[in-house]
Amino acid sequence: MAFDFDRILIEKHIIEKRVSELGKMISSDYADEELLAICILKGSILFFADLIRYLSIPVKIDFIKASSYGKRTSTSGKVKIDDLLSNEIKGRNVLLVEDIVDSGFTIKRILDFFTEQGAFDVRVCTLLDKPDRRVADVEPDYSGFVIPDEFVVGYGMDFDQKYRNLPYIAVLKEAEK
Repeated sequence: MAFDFDRILIEKHIIEKRVSELGKMISSDYADEELLAICILKGSILFFADLIRYLSIPVKIDFIKASSYGKRTSTSGKVKIDDLLSNEIKGRNVLLVEDIVDSGFTIKRILDFFTEQGAFDVRVCTLLDKPDRRVADVEPDYSGFVIPDEFVVGYGMDFDQKYRNLPYIAVLKEAEK
């Protein structure tokens, strides 16, 4: 299968270095506390797996599934959340691990969900931040890379369930969209 993208935006070794740095920052911020790290499926799975290996603090993990794209390259604005959680949220320090924050609709809805559940502290760690597309009033607490307004795939992120397996982040060709 040929990969239909214009160019590689972020190489594998650059991602690895930045994920390591994020792990150290998060570990420092939660030095004497337990953390519940929550992977927002599916796009965050590779970033999440790499990130938690760099945490040097007590950490529990859990998962939640959220989507607003479907088979489109822009958000529908309607966020669907599937609560897969097996851990109690109330009174916990929660780190939401997201692949990309662009419009902010998805992460805002998830932040509201965890606040409603009584989490003590909720922070967002995103691999990619696309502030030019931000509509919802939300900013990540930890951000790997700020990127331009382009549709990206790889390192867990997909288009129509393709390209998740790429070890780097690439810009999807216009014709593919």
